[in-house]
Amino acid sequence: MHTLTTDKQHDESRQGESFAPFAADPNRYDRHFYIESYGCQMNFADSEVVASILQDQGYGATRQPDQADLILLNTCSIREKAEQTVRKRLTEFKQLKREKKGLLIGVLGCMAERLKSKFLEEERLVDIVVGPDAYRTLPQLIEEAGTGQKAVNVLLSREETYADIAPVRLGSNGVSAFVSIMRGCNNMCSFCVVPFTRGRERSRDDRSILAECLDLFQKGYREVTLLGQNVDSYHFTPESGGSAVHFAALLEQVARISPLLRIRFSTSHPKDITDEVLHTMARYPNICRYIHLPVQSGSSRVLQLMNRTYTREWYKAKVDRIREILPDCGISSDIIAGFCTETEADHQDTLDIMQYSRYDFSYMFFYSERPGTLAQRRYADDVPESIKKARLQQIVALQNELSLISNRQDIGKVFEVLIEGDSKRDEQSWMGRNSQNKVLVFPKTVPGLKRGDYVQVKVDQCTQATLLGSLVTE
Repeated sequence: MHTLTTDKQHDESRQGESFAPFAADPNRYDRHFYIESYGCQMNFADSEVVASILQDQGYGATRQPDQADLILLNTCSIREKAEQTVRKRLTEFKQLKREKKGLLIGVLGCMAERLKSKFLEEERLVDIVVGPDAYRTLPQLIEEAGTGQKAVNVLLSREETYADIAPVRLGSNGVSAFVSIMRGCNNMCSFCVVPFTRGRERSRDDRSILAECLDLFQKGYREVTLLGQNVDSYHFTPESGGSAVHFAALLEQVARISPLLRIRFSTSHPKDITDEVLHTMARYPNICRYIHLPVQSGSSRVLQLMNRTYTREWYKAKVDRIREILPDCGISSDIIAGFCTETEADHQDTLDIMQYSRYDFSYMFFYSERPGTLAQRRYADDVPESIKKARLQQIVALQNELSLISNRQDIGKVFEVLIEGDSKRDEQSWMGRNSQNKVLVFPKTVPGLKRGDYVQVKVDQCTQATLLGSLVTE
């Protein structure tokens, strides 16, 4: 499960819980669609698959909802806040629908199955509801909705990986791209709705993954992020026979495309990231020294209730192993404050494990009970919201300290940085990231540089969220 950030870290990066509209040449198509994506990176990657399907049907993308014939919201069910945001947006689009004859509105993704009846019948906010495994049926559903019928397909699949669909990178910076390697999740974490909204794990053919990554590199992309709810459990067995491909082998195959292609991956479940993966990372400099390793809680008792399948001691040992094999590896985490029955002692255990792990940054939020999860059925959501928020504030404050300490330790160091584009705050500066996934901002002192170039940057100073540096030209 990939969670949503509640702090202001990585203010120059692509992260956040807001939408990401796509754009294309408006004169190329007779019909247009507008799409907003909420939640994890998987949703943003799915939107690129949807864009490809729609483009094949003669739809071009637009940044303006009022120019669209079709409006789609790719939704997230991880937190109640995300659902509230989607509902608010649908209400706004309902008014637009009254003004524009023939406009269709659809909901995609994780909210689709759970709230289909409310959206379609009770509130009449949408015309189309499509689950994460049913995007291929969008053309038929659009046609059906165009006749005035409500169009729904929320069936989950044990086979669908969209391996043969080339995503349309309409919202891309031309440097970095997401590549989905698997779908679904078999980890039944008690707080998480993903297994119920995205189904069981199934891995994509490694040849199609390699082909997509090679194509991206040949088109000028210099970084790919391999995506899955739990990438380390990737396991593909060819139908024609032969050996199964595990994540470490896939990682190596992608790394060998070119030393100029950086590889990242997300998300890892602590129980599945193996020494083989760590040693593969150590062998290839273009596999980024960064691991997102969600802890969720520092209390072994709470971890058991969460069904995370590890203890605090085991997690600490995993952090030690990462530091041993990859001493320069950046580590980030997901943290939940106020899970069911959490005591002050449990909360202190979480603060302790944060200090032990020395996270570079974290995605932090207080527990939000999700309908249909194991926790909702088994446990009372008995920690008062005021206590949840207070504990979250302590977690955020500690993470802010850890982030600043981590960034200060980089002052004076020189990093290889992949230029991603202009700094959001200063067009006279570039921004990019180092291998550890830290954002660096530096002045445009050397002419001729462009997005996708690798440069050496010395860190001169820092903020809590960003490293500030200067180009090394010698």
